[in-house]
Amino acid sequence: MNFFPGRKMNESAGRYFPTTARAMKLAAIRRNVIFASLLLAVSAILLPHAGQASSLSSPSSSHAAGDTFNTKRLAWVTGAHIVGFTGALIILDQAWYSDHPRSSFHFFDDSKDWKQMDKMGHIASTYHLSRFSHKSFRWSGLSNGQSALWGSISGTLFLTTIEILDGFSAEWGASWSDMAANLLGSGTFYVQQRTWQEQKILWKYSYSSSGMAQYRPDLLGASTGERLLKDYNGMTFWLSFNLPSLTNSDYNVPPWLNLALGYGAHGLLGSTHNPAFQNGEPLPHYHRYRSWYLAPDIDFSRIPTQSGFLQQVFSVMNIVKLPAPAIEYNSYNGWQWHWVFF
Repeated sequence: MNFFPGRKMNESAGRYFPTTARAMKLAAIRRNVIFASLLLAVSAILLPHAGQASSLSSPSSSHAAGDTFNTKRLAWVTGAHIVGFTGALIILDQAWYSDHPRSSFHFFDDSKDWKQMDKMGHIASTYHLSRFSHKSFRWSGLSNGQSALWGSISGTLFLTTIEILDGFSAEWGASWSDMAANLLGSGTFYVQQRTWQEQKILWKYSYSSSGMAQYRPDLLGASTGERLLKDYNGMTFWLSFNLPSLTNSDYNVPPWLNLALGYGAHGLLGSTHNPAFQNGEPLPHYHRYRSWYLAPDIDFSRIPTQSGFLQQVFSVMNIVKLPAPAIEYNSYNGWQWHWVFF
């Protein structure tokens, strides 16, 4: 999944910032295309071997599974990547970019937008695309190192191609900070997979309604489904650390127990500042601030099960942070306690 904002347009070209219908349309198309591509990647993993007892979603099986090279499986996986990613990009190009003026390739600095919540979305999206892509290459019989490399390249390449399309659009521009976030996401996956041959630290996502989308539904989402992808005020991105594997503890600690560090932002009715009016109506004043969280979590892929299907489901579930008690510190209200935070 990805969580792109309405990209700030090139103001030097006389175009304005993201309240326009065209900017919102682009944001919606990009979210849908990327989310659909992620689902395609998940399907590429699940469909060929759903129900197999030997699963790559289990860390304990990551050394042995997929050791036998299978040419047909590799062809199937490679074809799924090429067809899925190329098709998604062609649809995106024809559905949006072809209707707007092109330009020479250029960059645009959006590094200060949305208190970097959009960058967190890039990191998490590229991480999970790399993770799923790696699993499909392992299924084909490539080694752990080869699969980690090609999985990371696949995740990075797909999202970077979108930046290139942006770079040739007169109304937008490629973003160095987006590209850096993409590399950080795939790099987080690659380094762990090569070092540990498993993922001891996971990027995760959670959402709870902020109540702010009602003021700017065009920008923050008019429905629950849109708000899950557009309302940064309700999103939290997490780094979830698996304690038993990281500490090599001999204590009787469940192997699935994680401790998660979260980041969020609030009071955002615009990317860099909050407008005073929306369609001629005054908007309430909100302080813009950041929040940090500490909460327990679960690495679902480490829950013991002999079901290959459940192992695959647990692997997909690792995208989402489990609702749990949490400690919050934010730059506006200080320390807070949540009995259940999602």
